[in-house]
Amino acid sequence: MAVKRFIWCVFVNTTLLIALSVYFFFYPAVVILHDMNDPGLVDGGVPRYTFSWHRSLSADYEAWAHERVMSGKAAGLNINNISGTEWPVFGTVFYLWATVSLQQAWEDPTLFPVAPKEYAHGAIETSAALVVDPNHAGWVRKHWGDDYLSRENLFYRMLLISGLTSYQKLTDNDQYEILLRDQVESLSRELDESSYGLLDDYPGQCYPVDILPAIAAIQRADEVLGTDHSQFVQRAIRAFQGDVLDENTGLPAYIADSRTGQGYGPARGAGISFMLIGAPELWPETSQEWYDNYENYFWQQTWATAGFREFSRELPYRNWAGDVDSGPILASYGTAASAFGIGTARTFGRFDQAYPLSVEALAASWPLPDGTRLGPRMLSNLSDAPYIGEASLLFALTRRPMTSSGMPTDRFVPASAYFGVIFYLTCGVVTSRRALLSLRRWKKSSDSPIPQPKFQLVLWSIFSLVGLVSFLFFDRVIGLLFLLLAQTLPVKGRLGSWD
Repeated sequence: MAVKRFIWCVFVNTTLLIALSVYFFFYPAVVILHDMNDPGLVDGGVPRYTFSWHRSLSADYEAWAHERVMSGKAAGLNINNISGTEWPVFGTVFYLWATVSLQQAWEDPTLFPVAPKEYAHGAIETSAALVVDPNHAGWVRKHWGDDYLSRENLFYRMLLISGLTSYQKLTDNDQYEILLRDQVESLSRELDESSYGLLDDYPGQCYPVDILPAIAAIQRADEVLGTDHSQFVQRAIRAFQGDVLDENTGLPAYIADSRTGQGYGPARGAGISFMLIGAPELWPETSQEWYDNYENYFWQQTWATAGFREFSRELPYRNWAGDVDSGPILASYGTAASAFGIGTARTFGRFDQAYPLSVEALAASWPLPDGTRLGPRMLSNLSDAPYIGEASLLFALTRRPMTSSGMPTDRFVPASAYFGVIFYLTCGVVTSRRALLSLRRWKKSSDSPIPQPKFQLVLWSIFSLVGLVSFLFFDRVIGLLFLLLAQTLPVKGRLGSWD
């Protein structure tokens, strides 16, 4: 009789497990198949689904950025913790860049009922506060000392200029303009006066792939400051000529000596994909040559996969593993190279490459009903920069063509994208079937005893209630954990088996 009294618990468990299957598996599959047909993936416009995704991310970003700045925890991070120190500011700039693109694309309410700068106002403000927060400059201060804003330190200063330029474009608020103007003038002057147009990110570490975004950031700032750095931009191409180029690919080497202008090591996909997104607005002809070389040495496509390699096909090593810059390297494909490659291909109008990359990213993004993209979230730093994956992917997907040349897509979908959809559907079916079979077994075993029934009932009630409330209103991870624990109860067996 005990089993019959507990049957309603099993009904609740079954319902919850099927609901979780819909939430985590069936819903993502349907959304991915729908978004694959978004016209923005093929016609150069911003994909429509990025607006709702951005709105959901904005709510989370506002709360996270505010708490992050108020906590002051960034000041105490070790300089060797690259993802913990760089990524919070880097991810925030990606978020602001994406917001600018979406706002520029928002021409009428048919795209989205509310303008991005309106629904994301709070997130824009807290993002700017994070970018200028002295605690979030703690790691570069440790590298460069108290004058970290006045010498080299190129990567951080590029982020500072980019973030504040985006903020002023979105809000017309000039509260940070003095700092922005100072950084634009001082960094452009320092680059112009350097021997080879190169500056270090950190002492002894110069990355040419960061130099170009810095130059582009200075040029974009002209729009809000009313300044003109066009002559500086024309001269700055010298940083990407001569010995700094990888002799095998003709692309900028990943690292260089800023004092001699000598490039070291091969060009790498993660850096080239990111760098090329800003290249056409600076030097259209040269950037097209770079893209042609990049396609020749790094692009690969089969029936199953498409993407950019992390290392040139002329260097068949390190086809697996990866590092903090590249992300996972899978069969020579670079995660970061291919993710940023979406933006690169879109910028150059190469939708024959952008489309398969985009649908692969969609399949891996694991969209949830609350707006979370679980795939890029899991590749982020959950403690210090939980949204950088989503923000950077939004940034890539919202790039618009900047060149007249290009190639339309034939809507080729790599099999890996369909494998992703099949994965979600299979997991959903298996989980739902398990729940229904468990319910059937309980109905058939009506005379099996349940040890410690009162204790099990209390424990099951606590797990279910705490899990449901946490999942709906507080922390979804904790809520999911408790709901899964509830699935383990009640347990049948001999009386006294728990004694």
